[in-house]
Amino acid sequence: MVPLAEPTPLPAAAAAGPARAERVRALVSVHDLMPASMPAVHATLALLERLQVAPVTLLVVPGAGWDRAGIATLRTLEAAGYRLAGHGWQHRVTRIRGAYHRLHSLLLSRRVAEHLALDADAILGLLARCQAWFGDQGLRPPTLYVPPAWALGAVPRQWLGAAGPFPLYEVFRGVIAAPGGQLQTIPLLGYEADRALRVPAIRLWNAVNRRRAAAQGLVRIAIHPQDPSLRLGADLRADLARYRHRIDYADLLPAPAGAASGSSSSR
Repeated sequence: MVPLAEPTPLPAAAAAGPARAERVRALVSVHDLMPASMPAVHATLALLERLQVAPVTLLVVPGAGWDRAGIATLRTLEAAGYRLAGHGWQHRVTRIRGAYHRLHSLLLSRRVAEHLALDADAILGLLARCQAWFGDQGLRPPTLYVPPAWALGAVPRQWLGAAGPFPLYEVFRGVIAAPGGQLQTIPLLGYEADRALRVPAIRLWNAVNRRRAAAQGLVRIAIHPQDPSLRLGADLRADLARYRHRIDYADLLPAPAGAASGSSSSR
């Protein structure tokens, strides 16, 4: 990631001009689909539909206590064209494992980064359980897995191709494509400003990453269910209007061997 000690960024509204933003491809995701969050998820999806935002990837937490009605809702969303992705297992931890996890929990993740409480074998087991859950519920196997708080933990990237069940893994810096374990860095925009102290830090982070996106041509827009009603809801709406060229995470998969060299991932 570009460090925050950059030259003073432009204001959010001017960080990427309209002409440059038109060339940026955006990956849009809604996080934390759990039974308790579904009312807020539905409100967020209604906003995205009004703004004609598509495709949208929905990050599902399998071990959060889904009942038959909840599974039916996920099937309906999938049939409507939403992409489902794996997002941990329970999206919470019962213990903090080590100094790094404690610091990460205090500064970034609170108590949701469940990978940081596990060793490599346990993480691989969680990944396999998450992937299998979708098929067990009659849902399509996801292309993408996003660890809670984007914290992959102790599993080496190179292991994901041999033992990981997903083709793509999203982490804080970007997206990892298995089997090679290559990381494509992609700027990340977020809006989870549930406390006033978070607003200036997230605004600065987003301003830097809008500049990076204008130069790189890719950006990730990560939406949590309550974000449209929080302090940066207007910033979120502005970014959805700014970045109108949207693609699917599957477009980041490497081209199959023998594919035409001139093919493009953009739509």
